[in-house]
Amino acid sequence: MKMFLISDNVDTQTGMRLAGVEGVVVHEREELYDTLQKTLADKEIGIILLTEKFGKEFPDILEDVRLNHKLPLLIEIPDRHGTGRAPDFITSFVNESIGLKL
Repeated sequence: MKMFLISDNVDTQTGMRLAGVEGVVVHEREELYDTLQKTLADKEIGIILLTEKFGKEFPDILEDVRLNHKLPLLIEIPDRHGTGRAPDFITSFVNESIGLKL
């Protein structure tokens, strides 16, 4: 299975290409939707990497894919500007999940 990147900037695409991951740069909602449909049709792709910006701007599109497709797996990754998550994201996630304060 292959990975495929859908990015909102060229810098992330360049870095992932150096790691051997092919991908595209899109900016508009329709571009994202069309690219996801083409990627979902390719049965060789097992993981789609998306920059976090898409999760913030178009959550409905990503939610639809996650609910209606077992594969590929959608993974949101930070871009060159860093992550939009709080610095203690993992700790707070564990605290909420198991009910213990670490």
